[in-house]
Amino acid sequence: MSPRANALAAGALVCNAFVWGVSWWPFRELQSLGLHPLWSTALVYFFCMACITAWRPGAWRGFAQHTQLWWLAVAAGLTNVGFNWAVTVGDVVRVVLLFYLMPAWSVLLAWGLLGERPTRASLLRLLLAMAGVMIVLKQPGSPWPLPKDSADWLALMGGLSFAATNVMLRRLEYTPSASRMTAMFGGGAIMASAAALLGLAGGMVAAPVWSSAWVPLALGLSLAFLVGNMALQYGAARLAAATTALVMLTEILFASASAALLGAAEFSPRTLLGGSLIVLAAALAALAPSPKK
Repeated sequence: MSPRANALAAGALVCNAFVWGVSWWPFRELQSLGLHPLWSTALVYFFCMACITAWRPGAWRGFAQHTQLWWLAVAAGLTNVGFNWAVTVGDVVRVVLLFYLMPAWSVLLAWGLLGERPTRASLLRLLLAMAGVMIVLKQPGSPWPLPKDSADWLALMGGLSFAATNVMLRRLEYTPSASRMTAMFGGGAIMASAAALLGLAGGMVAAPVWSSAWVPLALGLSLAFLVGNMALQYGAARLAAATTALVMLTEILFASASAALLGAAEFSPRTLLGGSLIVLAAALAALAPSPKK
């Protein structure tokens, strides 16, 4: 790819990172209006799926020809379940940092699924990022850096799923774009709905409360995710999986800035140190040459 094409692909990923980085605020607002983040996710993604279906009615036929699109749907769905729920109930910056253990998962998955063998330099950068995550996880009263609550576990699960999503996008770059988008939006809608219904049955998720106040907010969020996912499709299909994962770390900057402005995060020295290591790993990756195929 030419430098210009690489820049456009990276810019598209940054656009998607911005949408994800500030999405915690509308999800929290919707929850305050009686809509749990799982219901919000299902609503947003059903709307997006309807838009894609109206635009490309034949997109669903791609699932019969390319059965791996179902795996993309599962990965994308679990990503949204984990991340959207976590940023609503947990400290925003901590959740986003834990979500971005994702680069480590991406390198391993890309190695196994795409044959992109990691270089020594990429492994060192990923170890640096993982060290940052371990610092964030380590609590003063705990001997080991372990997740402390449901938000931590959801963030880690979402990061692993997002890594799988990026790898699958790279692997399925030969499939129709509309089919990939349908898989991602359909997976988000179906997995979020299933999780919400299970949570409702288990008493963990409240039933949705209708309010005209959340309609414009939900519509705006739907359009933002539609644009963001289109940008992710464009960028992830053109860059190596490890590069995609590391460029997407800019989400940390967007989430941190918005959380600081709105008081939705605690910036402890441990979080700042761990976050600095993760961002440093991303900066080193940005200066590294692209891996050869």
